[in-house]
Amino acid sequence: MIHNPNNFVTAGKPLEKATKVMVMIHGRGAPARDILSLSSHIDDKEFAFIAPQASQNTWYPYSFLSPLEQNEPYLSSALQVLSSLRARLQSDYNFKTPQIFWLGFSQGACLALEYVARNAMPYGGVFGLSGGLIGPPGTPRLYEGELEETPVFLGCSDIDPHIPKERVIESEGVFRSMGAEVKMKLYPNFPHSVNEDELKIVNQLIAGSPTSGATIRELYT
Repeated sequence: MIHNPNNFVTAGKPLEKATKVMVMIHGRGAPARDILSLSSHIDDKEFAFIAPQASQNTWYPYSFLSPLEQNEPYLSSALQVLSSLRARLQSDYNFKTPQIFWLGFSQGACLALEYVARNAMPYGGVFGLSGGLIGPPGTPRLYEGELEETPVFLGCSDIDPHIPKERVIESEGVFRSMGAEVKMKLYPNFPHSVNEDELKIVNQLIAGSPTSGATIRELYT
């Protein structure tokens, strides 16, 4: 395996004491601790946070829009890391899937969204920040399973240099067709980063409260 499923960092409550767990997946070229730093912006203190580390800080070598085979065997290895983590969370710590949340940024968001689509079941929430489903335009989206009203949030700039807004919109439709409760928000002229409004929406979805607008401020690049 290219990526080591046992290479991860944690924050928040100890896994054996937490009632919820968020798997946080970093972007290209970033260490796991970067995405883990977003845990300080999650208001719910019942979470354990776990962030797997990609080999050489990259989950797969080419754009997420490239033909799938070009990103192999790295992509399959990355998806297997998430499967291994989920299995461990369920077997070793007794988390049920509605207690498991997924959050990714950029390449990590693409990986999280693709994993959830391929392994659809009711999760606590899925937050894809600057990402979309993986594969070139026209990729068949023949996913099986139902997300059963899982809250899914897709946030992205409308001019993101790496993530075409058309792919975000397509991903919204796919997740909606799989039974998720999807919220998508495109931020006008915003850089490739996580912003305060996105984190507010994530917190509102975690708490089950309705979303509302907020002042956009860059927090993470």
